[in-house]
Amino acid sequence: MTSLTFDDAAVRAWIDDDPDPTTAQELSDLLAAAEGGDEAASADLADRFSGTLQFGTAGLRGALGGGPNRMNRAVVMRAAAGLVAYLRNEIGDGFVVTIGYDARYGSKQFATDTAAIVTAAGGIAHLMPRTLPTPVLAFSVLDLDADAGVMVTASHNPPQDNGYKVYLGGRMVEATARGAQIVSPHDARIAEQIAKVERVADIERAEDGWHTIGEDLIDRYVARVSSMVPQGRAGSLKVVLTAMHGVGAETCMRALTDAGFTDVHLVKEQAEPDPDFPTVNFPNPEEPGALDLSFALAKKIGADLIIANDPDADRCSAAIPTRAGSWRQLSGDEVGQLLGEQAARLAAASGKGVLACSIVSSRMLGAIAASHGLTHAQTLTGFKWISRVPGLTFGYEEALGYCCDPNYVRDKDGISASVKLCLLASDLADRGLTLEDQLDQLSARHGVHATNPLTVRVKDLSLIADAMAKLRTGGLTELAGSPIVETVDLAEGSESLPPTDGMRFVTEANDRVIVRPSGTEPKLKCYLESVEPVPNQNLDLVPQAREAAARRVAQVKADLAAFLGV
Repeated sequence: MTSLTFDDAAVRAWIDDDPDPTTAQELSDLLAAAEGGDEAASADLADRFSGTLQFGTAGLRGALGGGPNRMNRAVVMRAAAGLVAYLRNEIGDGFVVTIGYDARYGSKQFATDTAAIVTAAGGIAHLMPRTLPTPVLAFSVLDLDADAGVMVTASHNPPQDNGYKVYLGGRMVEATARGAQIVSPHDARIAEQIAKVERVADIERAEDGWHTIGEDLIDRYVARVSSMVPQGRAGSLKVVLTAMHGVGAETCMRALTDAGFTDVHLVKEQAEPDPDFPTVNFPNPEEPGALDLSFALAKKIGADLIIANDPDADRCSAAIPTRAGSWRQLSGDEVGQLLGEQAARLAAASGKGVLACSIVSSRMLGAIAASHGLTHAQTLTGFKWISRVPGLTFGYEEALGYCCDPNYVRDKDGISASVKLCLLASDLADRGLTLEDQLDQLSARHGVHATNPLTVRVKDLSLIADAMAKLRTGGLTELAGSPIVETVDLAEGSESLPPTDGMRFVTEANDRVIVRPSGTEPKLKCYLESVEPVPNQNLDLVPQAREAAARRVAQVKADLAAFLGV
């Protein structure tokens, strides 16, 4: 009989306390198999009980299944009880929490459990009436002046995952942070309360008494987003829209239609919520093949623009027809530059405003801000930081996240970004221009900023730690033939940035490399950028500069990969 690598008493105690018969049975079956000598079952149990799924600034996120190191009702109820205890300690009875959920497995149950726990603890819970996008939940935190918000979603993670995002508002945080996701020290204080929960059976749950959010709130969100297009400004744009099997189709279609964009064609195979995401290997618009059905429909109908939301519609991707007659998906930085220029022109009229992006996003946004006399700010990755920038007008990060309306949604919002992109494409068409033309003009003015990510997915997390340690040794001295003139260990922090695990390198030729571990997936992420000026801002020389920048950043990527041994 194979010796067990887990504590069978701890497994039995968890099973006895599991509120979900399905996961309790799943664990019972695994335990029986492990005790019968099944090594795979033993290894599986060992992993499930290797620790507790940790609550941090990203909330919870992990694979569904029984056990403390998985997403399940027991883990979520403990998290909800910890959040509720923290709110009650800070505010007392009457704290207000809004709760939303997507269409992934378990999402509605996790949301309902949270509402029951909030209500039993003397709080006021507002539960979304159905599956809705994350931006609607973020909107509700400010709209209802809630003290906290919870969104049950794993965004664009694989089908086997789910997650639990927490926002703070109302009486819990200062004005500039209301409606944003949690940051330190709130995450640690919530985690302390979670750790105090000894048994799920001891967590009080109400059978009813929470409020169902009315359609009027959803109407207010759609009205706010559609109002970003001035009346009469929506041209005859033909748009293909995909929801990537998520929950954004209905809301995004309503917003676009109400804004005046009526020639919108849904990718039918991906329009309805489906937690199995059957037409894509990975439900992320960035992934190769994710937009294949969108490209096919766009070619069939002669579309002007493709818009793709991720499953919870907080991200937005776009693709455009090229002069060569093909279709090209824009990078997150390119969409950020387009929306940033659009926002900067509006803000410049008042003479005030701040454009912000994460440190791993393109440096062009800073040049755009300066050209309009505006301030530019850089933050750590994640909208929990970007959305907190005082005076924010527009914020983005290269991973397809855009905050276009920070006074109403203090988070990334793929629906408002979709509407603003359509407005921009329509405005340009009125002048006989395209989004491709706009990108060329920005490159001529500010230089071609070529980016080329390097992502290393690992099974063994120690490989990521080893890679970061190697980068900190000082052995990386040049990239693409240019010496490194600036090395910054982001773990040390600065006046403008809290410490984070990452390294930044800048070469004499103005190449920039940032390397950091992913906060939500087992990946080492490297963000590379090379800048090629365009002589005399001559539009005719942009293609030549773009080729040179692409060659250079490709060499930077090859050199970095060789140094890391990947």
